[in-house]
Amino acid sequence: MNTLIKIITVLGLMAGISTSAYAEKLIIGTFGDPTPAQAAIAQGKFAKATGWDIEWRKFESGAGVIAAMASGDVQISELGSSPLAIATSRGENLKLFLVSFLIGTSESLIVRNGTGIDKPADLKGKVIGVPIGSTSQLSLTGALKHWGISEKEVRILGMSPQQINAAWVRKDIDAAFVWNPIQSELLKNGKRLVSAGQVAKWGYPTFNGWVVNSEFAAKHAKSLAAFAKAMNQANAAYLDNKSKWTADSAPVKRIAQRTGAKATQVPESLEGFTFLTASEQVDWLSKHAADALRKTAVFLKNNGRIDSVGKDFSKFVDVSVAKSVQ
Repeated sequence: MNTLIKIITVLGLMAGISTSAYAEKLIIGTFGDPTPAQAAIAQGKFAKATGWDIEWRKFESGAGVIAAMASGDVQISELGSSPLAIATSRGENLKLFLVSFLIGTSESLIVRNGTGIDKPADLKGKVIGVPIGSTSQLSLTGALKHWGISEKEVRILGMSPQQINAAWVRKDIDAAFVWNPIQSELLKNGKRLVSAGQVAKWGYPTFNGWVVNSEFAAKHAKSLAAFAKAMNQANAAYLDNKSKWTADSAPVKRIAQRTGAKATQVPESLEGFTFLTASEQVDWLSKHAADALRKTAVFLKNNGRIDSVGKDFSKFVDVSVAKSVQ
């Protein structure tokens, strides 16, 4: 009898080990923005929903994401609309399947105090830092065009967000178009000249989305739907209880811990994003995503960032995942 019990116990342990050992390991890219998804990541909700053994890798820019996905190291990642348009123009095998957020005041052109920049025209001759190939660069270029300022009239330096912060402290740059949490740091000694949300009203909309390798998506439809459901639940947790997401609340503290932002900064940062509900995801992906990507691509081509613009951007948008969890 004892021998039988031992055999059953060993088999049970082996079954547990087998389940853990054969969980699919997956690297998922993110930019580390202070979003509701970060709170869900901290709680392990995406790993639990999908069954994946997830390594969350933080990228500084869309260019890094594109390179990692092209190499096959990363199958799923967050990606801005500008680098996504660049990737599709290169023929990368990607599909946009969820919107992370629409960009508002979460990305802005911040000007440093003491530089004499009080209005757009004052930017002429100044040094501006921006992550190259990012949504912020698209917004910056769009803002300059709207103001009638040639890019030759300013000095634009390509920098990662961390490099921007360091250059700001050294006073090497006069302004920067960048996202949170670095934006919040710059605002301690600067002011917002314009936000990405305002630039969007001028015809240059930007957003962050979740993209997936097309072949991977075809083989992992069930797990991808579980990922999308977990994302919708994370956004709903915030959208349904915004007033409770204060600096001393558990989800805000989790976001701060994961992103490096201060808990006191997170609630305001969250207000700078527009998060979509499950039904809004389907509507936006169906009606607006392809057109937004096309407009972005046209703009990038006109500014020499890409060589050509495709005719059909709907082929880079997969609404089926969002529909399956609506």
